[in-house]
Amino acid sequence: MTYLLGIAFCVIAFGCMAASMERHQMYLFARALRDGQSRGFRVAGWCGLALALRFIVGDEEWALGLVDFSGSTSLAAVLVYGCLIAYERFSAP
Repeated sequence: MTYLLGIAFCVIAFGCMAASMERHQMYLFARALRDGQSRGFRVAGWCGLALALRFIVGDEEWALGLVDFSGSTSLAAVLVYGCLIAYERFSAP
């Protein structure tokens, strides 16, 4: 259960980090966000990764927890990147 919560935090964190990039802002919001809003998304992304690390390492100790965290971040990055690609392709006129 805690592992799934860690993956959920990783997905949300990478989604926030993607929303902080100007290229993805143009597709998601149809405009570039202000610097403060982009910075807020970036900070939220790093905080989400820190929370995911806390949940995953807290459940399995440091040795195996860091390995699981690495796998979680990889899975989350693939999911978010795939969703962004699908969104860009299917929302284009």
